[in-house]
Amino acid sequence: MRVAFVTPRYGPEVMGGAETAARQLAEHLVSLLGWEAEAYSTCALDHITWENVLPAGDSELNGVAVHRFPSVGGRTVGFYALDGRLRVAPAAATRRQAERWVHLNGPVVPDLLDAVAEAEADVVAFYPYLHYPVVWGIQRVDRPAILHPAAHDEPAFYLPVFRDTYGRADAICYHTVAERRLVQRVHRVADTFQMVLGLGVAEATPGGRAGGEVLGIGDRPYVVSVGRVDEHKGSTMLASFFLEYKKRHPGPLALALVGPVSAELPDDPDLVVTGVVDEADKWDIVRDAMVAVSPSALESFSLVVLEAWVERVPVVINGTCDPTREHCERSGGGLWFSSYAEFEAVLEKLVGDADLRRRLGERGRAYVDRYYQWPVLIERYARFVEAVAARGRTAPRRPGVLAPGR
Repeated sequence: MRVAFVTPRYGPEVMGGAETAARQLAEHLVSLLGWEAEAYSTCALDHITWENVLPAGDSELNGVAVHRFPSVGGRTVGFYALDGRLRVAPAAATRRQAERWVHLNGPVVPDLLDAVAEAEADVVAFYPYLHYPVVWGIQRVDRPAILHPAAHDEPAFYLPVFRDTYGRADAICYHTVAERRLVQRVHRVADTFQMVLGLGVAEATPGGRAGGEVLGIGDRPYVVSVGRVDEHKGSTMLASFFLEYKKRHPGPLALALVGPVSAELPDDPDLVVTGVVDEADKWDIVRDAMVAVSPSALESFSLVVLEAWVERVPVVINGTCDPTREHCERSGGGLWFSSYAEFEAVLEKLVGDADLRRRLGERGRAYVDRYYQWPVLIERYARFVEAVAARGRTAPRRPGVLAPGR
């Protein structure tokens, strides 16, 4: 079986949930099942500028054939002006406005579309729903198409252009039950062949250093937030909440924010902003944290929550994010907040109760072991992919479609 993955960014340098998920699925199909997998992506690492920093052409990464194409357009000032207008009432946008939004959001890669249309794979998997390669690629392929939406309840989700993205998928693969509920509430996909899969979580690969040493804070206790340091991911809110917490609860506790930085945070000794770190340093930092915090309201799965549980670290999540709240409710491994008062109460309780932290961490680890081990997940996904291939291309497509801007 040969599966082609289409995703706007690809590679271990990319810290993005959807792109990481696509890469890990591809690599585990190869390593665990001996299938052929290939990836069609861009030369970009930055999801805003789409600057071409990786070489175009063909290469191989962990057994996966990677085909990279240069982006000819990224976000401009025009994107933010249009986005600001449309997000007020996205469902009322015209089709033309919505297509323009996709074009300006990027990455614009017409050569990738041509290559995907000619792919000889048995199945083409598109990941996530939001970007130009997926919106226009899923309309052109003549092979069975699986959409991995990685959908969030965000304004763009309601733009009319995405009705075709969902409607032209032969199958849909979700991360969580909460994501499936969201998609089925908005799009007419109840009859589409689909499954809830989730993602596998790897064992930790620590480097052996103390987390405080990696962070440069010595023996200070700390809580950690791993992921893009971005206003849209809740990082600025978390920093603000944490600094207010420290005013009310003085002491040595610090907050470490680990990941690529695209938000300005206060210069404060209680905030440690690392930028991107390697995997060994990340695992060392997570292992020694008292608590891991996921402040984002826009997640479709959240690997970082499950990675904290791999190390038996309890989590605190944004209570308005249904998928991460689903993880916490099913596992009993974390708590949540929806206001500063709740954040303060939850963090104070966890920091002051080592036995509670231990119990929550153990429950989280048991949840990961039961539901999110790669061998079991890949077997389920393989059966799904084989069924999609056997059913063939059932959804309508537009083989002659030209994406805007071509």
